[in-house]
Amino acid sequence: MHSKKADSLYAAKNFVTAGKYYLLAAGTAEFKASKRNQYYNAACCFSLSGKTDSAMVLLKKAVKNGYKNGAHLVVDTDLKPLHNMSEWAPLVDQIEKLKSSTNDPLKAKLISTDIKNFWKAYDLAQKDTINRLAIYKKYYVDPGTVGLQDYFAMKVGSMKYFVRTHDNKPKFYAAIRKNTSMVDIQKPQMIASFVKFKHLYQEANFPDVYFVMGAFTSGGTSSDNGLLIGLDQIVRTPDIPVSELSLWQNNNFNDLSSLPNLIAHELIHFNQNGMKQDTSLLHGVMVEGMADFIGELISGNNANQRLHVWAKGKEKQLWSDFEKEMYLKRSYNWIANSDQETADKPADLGYWVGYQICKAYYDKSSDKAKAVNDMLNIKDYKAFYEQSGANRLFKNAEN
Repeated sequence: MHSKKADSLYAAKNFVTAGKYYLLAAGTAEFKASKRNQYYNAACCFSLSGKTDSAMVLLKKAVKNGYKNGAHLVVDTDLKPLHNMSEWAPLVDQIEKLKSSTNDPLKAKLISTDIKNFWKAYDLAQKDTINRLAIYKKYYVDPGTVGLQDYFAMKVGSMKYFVRTHDNKPKFYAAIRKNTSMVDIQKPQMIASFVKFKHLYQEANFPDVYFVMGAFTSGGTSSDNGLLIGLDQIVRTPDIPVSELSLWQNNNFNDLSSLPNLIAHELIHFNQNGMKQDTSLLHGVMVEGMADFIGELISGNNANQRLHVWAKGKEKQLWSDFEKEMYLKRSYNWIANSDQETADKPADLGYWVGYQICKAYYDKSSDKAKAVNDMLNIKDYKAFYEQSGANRLFKNAEN
C-alpha cells in the first residue's frame, strides 16, 4: 500500500519521496477521511522538505476533506515552517470555528441521516445486485456525513468489505430495518445522560453523535468529528435472526434498549483527553473500564453487562491473570481481542477489570465529582490502581 510505503519513508526522514507516496495514497483512497489523513501527512512532508507553498495547498485540501483538529495542528512541529505564512493564521482560525462539540448537553447534535441514506441505497441495491457496490457508494457513502466518512475509513476499510459483509448476512440486514428507526425515540434518554455527566464533570464536552450502518466491525468509536455509532450492532430484539452471525458477533450484538448506554460509554471516551497516554495493559483497561463505569453512572446501565455476568465467581483468577500482564504491552489479550472469544470465555475482559478499578476508587471517595475528575485526568496509573484498593478486594475473593 502507498500509505505504508510513505510511513516507512517518513520514518527514514526521506520526506520528499514520502510526500509523493502520501499523495498517491490520497488519490486512491475510497473515503474522504482517508484522503484527509493522507493530504495532511503529505503537507507535513512538503513542509519538512522546504516546499511550504505546496504544503499549504495540501493542508487546505485536508481541511476541505474534514480535518478539524486545531489543537494538534498548532503544535505539530512538522508544520512549523508554515507558521510565518500569511495564510497560516486564517487557516487556524477557520479550523477553530469547525467545532464538533459543545459544553451545553442540551445543544448536543444526534445525527441519524446516514441511516435513512443507507436504506435508500439498500432498496436500490436489492433491485440491481450486480451494481450494488457502486449503488452503496453513490447513495450512501459519498453523500454521507463526516461521521460516516470517519467510520468507514477507521472501521470498514473498503467498499468491497462492506458489501461482502452484507452479502453474508442477508436475513439479518433485512430484519433490522424497523429497529434502526428507533434511534429518534431514544434520543431524550441520551440527552438525559449528557445532563447527568455535566453535573458530575463541569469540564464535559458533548460531541456530535453520528449513527451509521457499518460492517459489524465496531459498535462505537470516536474521531475528531464526534462519536461514531455502528447501529447494526445495537438493535437486537428477540425477532431478529442471528444464525448468520459468528460467535463473537452474536455475543456482541447488543439489545436495542442498551443503545443509550453505549452512547454514554462513548461520551466518556470523548472526554478522556486529560489522561496520560502509555502502552501498558493497565492504561488500556482504565480507558475502557472507565467508560463503562462512568457511562453506567450517567445512563443507569452498563454497556458490557455480559462480562460481569460471566466474571461472577471467577474474580480471583481473573485478577491474578491480569496482574501478571498489567504493566506490559498486552492489551491485545484483554481488549479488542475478538479472535480469542470462545463459547466458554468472552473477549474484552479488560473492560470488566477497568470497571472494577474505577468502581473501587469511586466507592471509597467522599467527593464523587472529584473522583470522576481524577479518573478522567489520570497521570500515574500505578498510583491510581494502588489507591483504588481493587487489587486487595479481589485477591481476597473466595473463588
